[in-house]
Amino acid sequence: MSSESTLISLMILFCLGLRFINSSSTQFTDTLQMGQSINTSERIVSAGGTFELGFFPTEKNTKFYVGIWFRKVPKDHVVWVANREYAFHSSAVLTINSEGNLVISDGKLVYFLTNTSSGSSTSATLVDSGNFVQLNDSSLEVLWQSFNYPTDTLLPGMRIGPDPLTGYSWSLTSWRSADDPAPGLFSLQVDRVHGLVIMKGSNLYWTDIENKFSIQTSSSRTNAIWNEGYFTLTADSNGSISRIVLDVSGELNEQLWSEDAKRWLSLQSSVCGTKALCGSFGICNPQSRNPCGCLKGFKSYNNANSSMKGCDRQTALLCSNGSHAEGEKDGFLFMSQVGLASNPLSLNTGSAVGCESACWSSCSCVAYTYANRCSLWNDGLFNLKNLSDSESDTNIGGLYLKLAASELVNKEAGLRNGTQVTHTSRNRQLLTILVPTTLTALLLLFLSVCFYTRRKLARKGEDLLQFDLGMGLKVKNLEGTEVAKLERVSKREVKLPLFSFTSVCSATDNFSASNKLGEGGFGPVYRGKLLNGDEVAVKRLSRRSGQGWEELKNEALLIAKLQHNNLVRLLGCCIEGDEKILIYEFMPNKSLDFFIFDSTKRRTLDWGTRVQIIDGITQGLLYLHQYSRLRIIHRDLKASNILLDINMNPKISDFGMAKIFGGNELQANTNRIVGTYGYMSPEYALEGVFSIKSDVFSFGVLLLEIVSGKKNTGFYQTGSLNLLGHAWDFWTSGRGMDLMDPVLEEDSSKHKVIRYVNVGLLCVQENAADRPTMSDILSMLGNDSTVLPYPKQPAFLSLRKMVNDGQAKRITENCSVNNMTASIMEARS
Repeated sequence: MSSESTLISLMILFCLGLRFINSSSTQFTDTLQMGQSINTSERIVSAGGTFELGFFPTEKNTKFYVGIWFRKVPKDHVVWVANREYAFHSSAVLTINSEGNLVISDGKLVYFLTNTSSGSSTSATLVDSGNFVQLNDSSLEVLWQSFNYPTDTLLPGMRIGPDPLTGYSWSLTSWRSADDPAPGLFSLQVDRVHGLVIMKGSNLYWTDIENKFSIQTSSSRTNAIWNEGYFTLTADSNGSISRIVLDVSGELNEQLWSEDAKRWLSLQSSVCGTKALCGSFGICNPQSRNPCGCLKGFKSYNNANSSMKGCDRQTALLCSNGSHAEGEKDGFLFMSQVGLASNPLSLNTGSAVGCESACWSSCSCVAYTYANRCSLWNDGLFNLKNLSDSESDTNIGGLYLKLAASELVNKEAGLRNGTQVTHTSRNRQLLTILVPTTLTALLLLFLSVCFYTRRKLARKGEDLLQFDLGMGLKVKNLEGTEVAKLERVSKREVKLPLFSFTSVCSATDNFSASNKLGEGGFGPVYRGKLLNGDEVAVKRLSRRSGQGWEELKNEALLIAKLQHNNLVRLLGCCIEGDEKILIYEFMPNKSLDFFIFDSTKRRTLDWGTRVQIIDGITQGLLYLHQYSRLRIIHRDLKASNILLDINMNPKISDFGMAKIFGGNELQANTNRIVGTYGYMSPEYALEGVFSIKSDVFSFGVLLLEIVSGKKNTGFYQTGSLNLLGHAWDFWTSGRGMDLMDPVLEEDSSKHKVIRYVNVGLLCVQENAADRPTMSDILSMLGNDSTVLPYPKQPAFLSLRKMVNDGQAKRITENCSVNNMTASIMEARS
């Protein structure tokens, strides 16, 4: 056994000994014993908690691989894969079989990681270096280790190149794609002629000519070195997490984990590196075939006899020769997409202005940056690198490059790639001519922008991002065909803000799926975030929806006129082209159905909270029916249209189907039935007749659902076709209390439950004239001394007879099994 294997064995024995001292259990979190197994949901964690081993999914969680990854680094890339070319399904396990071999199996396919053929008892331990090691339990001989089979990542202690003992050559191979760990096109190898190389298939793709990966640099806390013909990575003594990765594009990167920034810092790459590849004042572009270029205001060395790389100034600085014209001063060019140079001088100037002054007053200072601390560069800039857009977002300080005044006003050094000139000089004669002209032009530009912005706002609407939720609704003079219709009505009845579609897109991150709150018959609803941190709900009319301009206008005008604590607040709308959008106050607890019909979440609704919700719905409906300026019939009252605020207070929403009644109107007829089956009153569902008693029926269904935690639609153990029949059976047999949700504890409020069931059954009586009004209901629920009448038979109870007469099979085949209610979307009559 080699000295290296002996050392590894002793280390693992020491760790196992410590664990044995501290625990009498044989189940170790870092060790897989013979006969044990882990499935796709279980993990092995190294003793120090640095690494984790287990199954990881790819391709929409349909394929599983065994891998190792950093446990303390969130959402990180897998550093080692066992079965790169053999994917398994979710039933797979990793185990040590009876022959002592590590295998992956799903009952049909067996994949051998090891072939020890020793027949002895073995175990496999994940150590804190990220190495998965299999040992002979009796001799502690290392039988197999994952470090001998690297994938695309080199960890400290791994090797690239020939094994001096066996002659086997270690190499890295890239993944096939970001979601496929199978071997890709690129491999990192050691070549006797070129040293460290990247191969693309059988062709040489890159060589480490500059030996960037064989030295320890000032910007790196890791050490990539050559040792006895192989290449390795040694870890820093302070325990920093580091690695070298060969990505799917063939790029080789040395990375160090920054605990402060919570991201990987790229220390070296196979393109630009950290050894002054492009010389002083040169800049490296990792995406270019010829990566080296010069900074603005510089040119390449023009000395054919010199082997040095780098760039010279095109114009010398003032403090160097003092020959600039009177009034001209050196200035700074700001560059945001440039990775900072190495070896800066750090100063504590207290501010960015002080940092600039320190550099400007020093002839040797060529650049500065300020990010909580001042950094200066004297005489030269080395190891500069062009950053991508995503990298430049984290480059907070940027780089200020000192240039001569003539370079700052040179058109060729104009503003590009996100750069801007600061503190540029002008001679006095030029200033005398330009200042009045510039001021006049700026004034005209300002007036033009104001005029254009005002016209644009008038046409498109105001900015949702800057809307203040505390403001009252206000009037805007808006143009456009459909907008004009809404405005003409608004002038007479309501003041309603109209927002621009651009600002709505920005608030919802372009209607991203991560901001989607849900979807109904009207269309999807998204979360929107304003600049001040407030949130709104954005309801977007789907083009496939049966609703259109009439329904949106109906909802917008109705709800904007209605002001009540138990009605959802409309903030405004957006109408541009085919887009029809309503903006509401955001309700963080979603809708009532999200809680009441979920076996887990409804446990959070105690009896007091349910009473609070019922009382709020009662108050909201009473306002609609009796106290608002016009009598409003909602026509689509259901659990999903009851939204809950942060304090679980209910707010009635979705007025797209609502109907306005005149002062003397009591009921109306329609040929188009809209609403949700299960909540519709019989006279409305069967004859198209609706009144305030239609909403009372829907309220009764909702009340029974809140008390019982059950949906109205569905079959129940009593043989009833719906919740109404189920409740009626309990009531007539004197067991009304049995309707209470089982998650509620019986307490002193027992008599209250009976009272609420009684009121619910009164609301769902078949004859509309027998049902109470919302004012009656408020009195019944709030005054225990009020004597309640005995309810008559609920509506739709006759459907049970249809089932018993042999039609159950046909009804069952046509019912919905997706536990969802469906609104029928048709235009209001």
